[in-house]
Amino acid sequence: MAALLKRLLRLGTPPAALGRSVGRREARLGIDPGAAVRVRFAPSPTGLLHLGGLRTALYNYIFAKKYQGSFILRLEDTDQSRLVPGAAENIEDMLEWAGIPPDESPRRGGPTGPYQQSQRLALYAQATEALLKTGAAYPCFCSPQRLELLKKEALRNHQTPRYDNRCRNLSQEQVAQKLAKGPKPAIRFRLEEEAPAFQDLVYGWSRHEVASVEGDPVILKSDGFPTYHLACVVDDHHMGISHVLRGSEWLVSTSKHLLLYQALGWRPPRFAHLPLLLNRDGSKLSKRQGDIFLEHFAATGFLPDALLDIITNCGSGFAENQMGRTLPELITQFDLTRITCHSALLDLEKLPEFNRLHLRRLVSSEAQRHHLVGQLQALVEEAFGSHLQDRDVLDPAYVERIILLRQGHICRLQDLVSPAYSYLWTRPAVGRAQLGAISEKVDVIAERLLGLLEKSGMSLTQEVLNGELKKLSEGLEDTKHSHVMKLLRVALSGQLQGPPVAEMMVSLGPTEVRERIQKVLSS
Repeated sequence: MAALLKRLLRLGTPPAALGRSVGRREARLGIDPGAAVRVRFAPSPTGLLHLGGLRTALYNYIFAKKYQGSFILRLEDTDQSRLVPGAAENIEDMLEWAGIPPDESPRRGGPTGPYQQSQRLALYAQATEALLKTGAAYPCFCSPQRLELLKKEALRNHQTPRYDNRCRNLSQEQVAQKLAKGPKPAIRFRLEEEAPAFQDLVYGWSRHEVASVEGDPVILKSDGFPTYHLACVVDDHHMGISHVLRGSEWLVSTSKHLLLYQALGWRPPRFAHLPLLLNRDGSKLSKRQGDIFLEHFAATGFLPDALLDIITNCGSGFAENQMGRTLPELITQFDLTRITCHSALLDLEKLPEFNRLHLRRLVSSEAQRHHLVGQLQALVEEAFGSHLQDRDVLDPAYVERIILLRQGHICRLQDLVSPAYSYLWTRPAVGRAQLGAISEKVDVIAERLLGLLEKSGMSLTQEVLNGELKKLSEGLEDTKHSHVMKLLRVALSGQLQGPPVAEMMVSLGPTEVRERIQKVLSS
């Protein structure tokens, strides 16, 4: 028992946990019984939400929901020069579209708001004042020109640019003199020589001796706005964040943040740094790739569940990779302890197949299918508008029949208004010469098909029609069945390729098929 206690203490598990009904996994994650799990997604509104941001948000969301916690959206808008108009609204819009809405946010509000850093300046000033009082921070009067010279000098000597801590040891008298005559200073944090080690929930034990590789960082700029380092620490503390799940690019900054927590006398959250999401070839996702923004996927008919599925399928955090997982399944199966340090390689060429799978699942639900019918009606109106010769094609029963017949064959609902499926909504212009080039027996084939449609009591299912069309061909001398099908396909759709003729006939219905065939005979 003593050995077990010793081992648990080494792993950071409190002795009291031995008597609690806490799972080993929850203990490893630092989830205390009765303590609220609170996580945050904190993007900068400097651009539209893209797949990398969605993945970070999703892992935070499913972690929170797995442990009945709260998912918070906080906008880090302190760099006012880089803000993009509409980006803040787009981020929240796209989270809602993706089905992972925040519990607290600029739009929804909440108990620890405001949720935009530009509206929390008093908190940063208060924390900075506390650090100045203890000597953990100091004013810096260096001009931008001097700092730029330091940077150029370091680069010329093939060194990493760093501040030389020139203002660190100014006396109170020197500070007072500079304050009296100079512009408002920036505030820098005094880095300690020995940074604390910490156990990252993904990368394990880590320590970065930041003081040996960089100068004291600015934590409050002269305009009163904080830098990321101070703002994230202050906000995570005041918002009661229990776990920080963020990109691995912030791993090296964590020691710096822990020094800030230490200087302020605050307990830090647990950290889990997520490996990068990369392109299939290992290159970084770039905002210059226009097709990585969520707005693009939403506009081109990709389903939120397909995107959530593919960005988790290509990474880690689950016992096994499988296609077709829904959001509730992702929440149930997610295991933070299974996230590895390896980057996730995203192959967007597979997205249509993921979308096909999730679209088929929606079609199988009567309630969701009703919603899809409305969407397809709007797409038909948009694509064909005044070119619709017969507005009966917008009848819900007809539209639903098309969706049911083509499920599994299409990747997106938009596919059904592509040129390949235009025959479903508009009548094709087919000339007799075009059909005559396929077979000389145009009239015979057309008359036989009309006769088939007149048969009383016949159920026009695909199975029945396939048999009847086979019989129709067998009665024609010197005419192959494939030629008969080719002729009928062109007559009905104006196209050489497409769904089976029997399915076309079921889709269009006997009245429309009859009208199109009669048009061929009269041309």
